[in-house]
Amino acid sequence: MARGRRWRDGTAELWTPGRAEPLPLEIAASRAARRRGLLGRDGVTGAMLITPCGGVHTFRMRFTIDVAYLDRELRVLDLHTLPPGRLGRPRLRARHVLEAEAGALAAWGVRAGTRLRIDVPGE
Repeated sequence: MARGRRWRDGTAELWTPGRAEPLPLEIAASRAARRRGLLGRDGVTGAMLITPCGGVHTFRMRFTIDVAYLDRELRVLDLHTLPPGRLGRPRLRARHVLEAEAGALAAWGVRAGTRLRIDVPGE
């Protein structure tokens, strides 16, 4: 369960309802990894979880991203698509943010209310 979990930088598997296969997930939990996020990249394979996090921006980003704000239980509170150079409004109940390339979250069936699962290898 996600509640009370101590996340670490690394990789994991993201499971979304209705998918038979997991998606690759990067976890950015340290201050340095959260600050860097997807900056300087031309895309992302799978998604990135930024934790703890309640809001994001896309200044200096090279591509449009989908942003899902997640609560402590990894339930999607809100979704937005942000082009480069935008500041996303923080969500007060959000504890994590999931970022993916624009259109990916809809293609994976992720919408408000969806509960996600993250499996970290070795845990």
